[in-house]
Amino acid sequence: MNATPQSTAPHVAIIGGGPAGLMAAEVLAQGGVRVELFDAMPSVGRKFLLAGVGGMNITHSEAKTAFIARYGERQAEVAKLLQDFDADALRAWIHGLGIDTFVGTSGRVFPSDMKAAPLLRAWLRRLRELGVTLHTRSRWLGWNDDGSLRITSVDGERALAADACLLALGGGSWARLGSDGAWVPLLQAKGIEVATLKPSNCGFEVAGWSQYLREKFAGAPLKNVALALPDQPGRIGEFVLTAGGIEGSLVYAFSAEIRRAIETDGQAVIHLDLLPQMPLAKLQQALAKPRGKHSMAKHLHRQAGLDRVKAALLRELAPAETFADPAALAPWIKALPITLLRTRPLDEAISSAGGVPFAALDDGLMLKALPGVFCAGEMLDWEAPTGGYLLTACFASGRVAAQGMLNWLQGSVKKR
Repeated sequence: MNATPQSTAPHVAIIGGGPAGLMAAEVLAQGGVRVELFDAMPSVGRKFLLAGVGGMNITHSEAKTAFIARYGERQAEVAKLLQDFDADALRAWIHGLGIDTFVGTSGRVFPSDMKAAPLLRAWLRRLRELGVTLHTRSRWLGWNDDGSLRITSVDGERALAADACLLALGGGSWARLGSDGAWVPLLQAKGIEVATLKPSNCGFEVAGWSQYLREKFAGAPLKNVALALPDQPGRIGEFVLTAGGIEGSLVYAFSAEIRRAIETDGQAVIHLDLLPQMPLAKLQQALAKPRGKHSMAKHLHRQAGLDRVKAALLRELAPAETFADPAALAPWIKALPITLLRTRPLDEAISSAGGVPFAALDDGLMLKALPGVFCAGEMLDWEAPTGGYLLTACFASGRVAAQGMLNWLQGSVKKR
């Protein structure tokens, strides 16, 4: 419990009630700071709760080196955030809330009941006990001329003077849950360069599927397939055909690379191995067997185990003449090219890339150009695939920013 008298404690404002903001609030309150947290939504943690629908994947159990590599171009910066609060520390913190966790067969870590709501309830109970004040339906509008924060709510606009401020406003996806990117022009008006927000962990569009594929197989999953980009190792998983393209966990794992290829070349070509466990020579041998009166789809299923969805996609994309030549068809099954032209809209993406560059921040995540203003969470310029990596970095960045705020506040007191 906070031992510092509230009347004399430093006062901080946190804008944003997602994992980064809530984690910062906990660390700050434990450090003796008076914390007010503001969120524009009717309740906090709304995107966090949505992420738990179907199973709350909180983090991942893989080795630290592999874990850090998931952050791609920003792995060096994110590694610093995770230095004192990695996946193991996050699990221990969850256990401290009275929530058990387990490791699934894929290595992903889940709460024992697979739900986000009990974890959030326990966390909010702790924050209230620490004295954190939560303000919902309260939107940040920027700064007044005197440096105070502009906060609007159902009671009107107020000017809030705080000793320090943390911005933890999320990225630009899922605006209906609060991550609307409205903070971008507010920072730009203060001279902060912000990398353009782009879809990450998103679906992609093709030039257009045939009417048959759209009507019969939109929403159908392709399971146990391998996806690869040119000159990159492939990965086995599953994804879903959509009316206009593809989406799903295997696609999300490559979303950064696919998006960059589209930005550079106007398109991205991925290659799909529909039967990753069957070597090419064995597949050619199987397909060379007489099919008699069976249709080609039936023959592909009987001899190679190709299901209806995979067979339909193969028929969609492979040259028609190859279906008369098993030796020629087999290589298409092992490396079926799909040309992707664009991402789905940002607001449909699970997360976003872009945001506040790390170069604009010090080691405590304070904006160099705005002393006393800190940033954390998905509004920073990094991205990661699904699998618990997004949440882990958000939690960790909230802790780093909170410690940075405590250090800065202590230095500010000494200067007075």
